[in-house]
Amino acid sequence: MDRGQDARLLRAIGRAWDWRRRLERGNVNTIADLAREEGISDRYVSRVIRLAWLSPMVLERLVLRREPTVLSIFDLCGVAELPWVEQPEKVFD
Repeated sequence: MDRGQDARLLRAIGRAWDWRRRLERGNVNTIADLAREEGISDRYVSRVIRLAWLSPMVLERLVLRREPTVLSIFDLCGVAELPWVEQPEKVFD
């Protein structure tokens, strides 16, 4: 955290990856099932889980290098829908 990375963002990325793995392994069948287990809304899960599909370059810069983003977590979830080559300029510029 020494370079200004938001701990909430790191936790959100970690949760997104956990949820993705649980879905892929068949531990839960749907986002609604996952949300029910977590005690949160399925809308929230479906938005935040998108962080698990950020480009490897963006994830490296956020998680390993701890570079701060110019976006909120909400906006970052939307960036995950962009092609990987477009994501770094939206996240860090």
